[in-house]
Amino acid sequence: MSHDDLIIICRISGALVIGAMIGFERSFHGRPAGFRTHSLVCIASTLLMIVTVYQNQWMTMIAHEAIRTDPTRMAQGIMTGIGFLGAGVIFKESLTVRGLTTAASIWVTSAIGILIGVGFWFAAIVGAVTTLIVLALFRYIEARLPTEFYAHHMLRFARDQVMSENELRKLVGGHGFSIANLSSRLTEGGRQFEYRMTIKSRNRKNAENLSAHLRELPQVLEFRIAPTGD
Repeated sequence: MSHDDLIIICRISGALVIGAMIGFERSFHGRPAGFRTHSLVCIASTLLMIVTVYQNQWMTMIAHEAIRTDPTRMAQGIMTGIGFLGAGVIFKESLTVRGLTTAASIWVTSAIGILIGVGFWFAAIVGAVTTLIVLALFRYIEARLPTEFYAHHMLRFARDQVMSENELRKLVGGHGFSIANLSSRLTEGGRQFEYRMTIKSRNRKNAENLSAHLRELPQVLEFRIAPTGD
């Protein structure tokens, strides 16, 4: 086995380990693209860059003298392809968009794979460590930051038992929320009335209190409080 073969094996193995580490964090938190997806993305990016770095091993002598592949163009092609894969893990759940962080992790995993493929180990390792810090540690920091809590809120009543808009604003405001984008409509062939809105608060626990209060109101047929998230 030649020295170049050992280097190629080392780079592919490194891509497997780093991709698996990033993917494990995603799998652990139940995200749609996890352990195997990130491993394959990192390996694929590494393999494609190895194609350009070691082109003298697969090109014929005549072709090698006439043609030189450009690694930067290969990297651009990889990132374009990853864009389609990243878009596949972003999905809309009701009024909430989810999967943005997973798509970003796939993108950065591909970039790390490119660095491994060209042998830039220092940048690849620093990038992998930084990525894991952002995905794992920043989650706990973000949960403790004083941020506003946003949620999509829906309330449904029987048509003859509708809560007035003023009463609704008083109820929601009394639980520490402010209302934006309030809309209403008739549903179920005109038999039910529905409010939809975006609510925000400085305290996430206010959502629990609001939910408990709404469950005690007999005129509320159905309600939903859907937090926005990534």
